[in-house]
Amino acid sequence: MAGAFAVGGLLHARGVLRIDHLPPLHALARLPTPALLPAVAFAAVAVPVLPRLTAHLPMRAALAAAFAASLAWTVLLAMSGEGLAWPFTHPQEYLAGLGAVGDDPLGWLAGFTRDLPAYPTHVRGHPPLPVLVLWALAAAGLPGPFWAAVLVVVTGCSATAAIGLTVWRVAGEDAARRVLPYLALCPAAVWIATTMDAFFAGVGAWGTALLVLGARSRAGRVTLGLGAGVALGALPYLSYGLVPYLLVPLVAAVAVGVPRATVAACLTGMAAVSALFAAGGFWWPAGVLATHAEWAADPGAARPYLYFLVANLAVLALVTGPAAAAGLVAPGRARDRILPLAAGVAVLALDVSGVTRGEVERIWLPFALWVAAAAGRAGAGGTGAGREGDRRLLAAQAVLGLLLQGFVRSPW
Repeated sequence: MAGAFAVGGLLHARGVLRIDHLPPLHALARLPTPALLPAVAFAAVAVPVLPRLTAHLPMRAALAAAFAASLAWTVLLAMSGEGLAWPFTHPQEYLAGLGAVGDDPLGWLAGFTRDLPAYPTHVRGHPPLPVLVLWALAAAGLPGPFWAAVLVVVTGCSATAAIGLTVWRVAGEDAARRVLPYLALCPAAVWIATTMDAFFAGVGAWGTALLVLGARSRAGRVTLGLGAGVALGALPYLSYGLVPYLLVPLVAAVAVGVPRATVAACLTGMAAVSALFAAGGFWWPAGVLATHAEWAADPGAARPYLYFLVANLAVLALVTGPAAAAGLVAPGRARDRILPLAAGVAVLALDVSGVTRGEVERIWLPFALWVAAAAGRAGAGGTGAGREGDRRLLAAQAVLGLLLQGFVRSPW
């Protein structure tokens, strides 16, 4: 990380990285303000208390407590800066593209690829589903940046519960209880509030959770499989870069032995999503080509490949925190780290491809939360204080989140 920032500073000073002022982060430096104190106070309470709650509450209550803590932590961090809604007010964000949708979402969808150059930057860089989600939210009577932020933050924070639930089914209850505090206080919270990629993270996490739940529920195998298929099938229509993410649910399904009926239902749900978009006039491969053409013309494509090949991984380390690194090398069962490793392989594929050169603090959020789940291994200790987690590492997670929020000002 130190090397990535040192080399990035040199490249920025020489004008190579003109659009990144704090490389490898796409951000500006700033100084903390007293507005960060409520988040500091929350962390001071959560670090000793949350591991006890997740260790001793009934499992479903522990999942709910971790979700509530994640939500509180994320909101308090955001409120110490520009607030939850501010990122969505940017003229290049998704909400700025709603005017083109108007009252005809199907007509807009059919012409999406053709009209792509006229849209804001984030719309041009993604498939059409994020805009359609925000359009549906506004059509339901919840328009504007505030409600968009609420949707994104709640969905993103709910990934804590979904990942904990998946770990429970894959690696056992003890592993899930250990990982929950680390997920709740993950430094990724700085970017969960508020980037649309946090919404993608929540959708992917719940799609994976529903899939593994289908292995245990005989009565709900088909229903859960269909739900998983719809969520996972939506991922490529939320972001083109989420195709490698499907390795995570695949590995989870193999690990728990998802029955054929659930797998078939999942594949049916995924196919249904693709069929609906095709029927609406959006052909995914054509969208990929059009977006790649826009990306190639964008200044971001001129970022140096070799620098970000390494620097992206430094940013991933920041987003996931030191506890994730400790967990990845801690001794233990392979089953405990199989999901973080699957996410890591998917991230490496994106990194080597060169399509994610910078800005991965938000782009890789869906993957980062699974990598952060490795932190549960760092807190493995059997009983007592060990079972409640290594508080020093949990404190390090929280302190890193506070430092990132206090000293880094991101445009999202």
